[in-house]
Amino acid sequence: MSAGFRGQVTLDGPSGTGKSSVARAVAARLGAAYLDTGAMYRAATVAVLDGGVDPDDAEAVARVVAAARIEVGTTAGEEVVLVDGVDVAERIRGAEVTRAVSPVSAVPAVRRQLVDQQRALVEAADAVVVEGRDIGTVVLPDATCKIYLTAAPEVRAERRAGQLGVTDPAEIAALAEDLRRRDEYDSSRADSPLRPASDAVIVDSTDLDREAVIDRVCELAGRAVRAGEWA
Repeated sequence: MSAGFRGQVTLDGPSGTGKSSVARAVAARLGAAYLDTGAMYRAATVAVLDGGVDPDDAEAVARVVAAARIEVGTTAGEEVVLVDGVDVAERIRGAEVTRAVSPVSAVPAVRRQLVDQQRALVEAADAVVVEGRDIGTVVLPDATCKIYLTAAPEVRAERRAGQLGVTDPAEIAALAEDLRRRDEYDSSRADSPLRPASDAVIVDSTDLDREAVIDRVCELAGRAVRAGEWA
């Protein structure tokens, strides 16, 4: 399947669905580059927080992000996320960034800047798996294989808790509420809302383990290749 693979697989969906681990594994299996666009918005949020700017102040957020140098790697096996040369790969997954990333991501000027950067990274790769929240709808609307990954809210909260090493029921409940709030925010924003592309295949991972989801995504990519839809 990976031999001669060319093209773009987009993987959109809300937080806690396993997008990152699935996208990385699919990229490795296909011999493709990998791009986590969510990491870019989280890196922008780090710049905003370090700049002492209120995430709800759209003009100030836009200025700070425009001045920041945000770099992400495109290798599936190695996460590289830098802000002005500083490694923030671990920090971007923390609660402080998670709470602030939605308003930062909603600023149109920030989205324009990062989408341009994302498209440039994609154009440099013959084959790429890109994950995020608006890849199939905005960033790569002409991608052949578009997938929207979802799961039941309680399952997503449990998965996120597992990623963070959280076991306390009250903390898990708080994570669930954070996910619900972010979904609502991102789905209702005016610029690039979270939603499936009209031609995306929806994959519900509620009752699937990680390997089954990876197999399903690779199967869908394979169908697109066999149908001769990839350039």
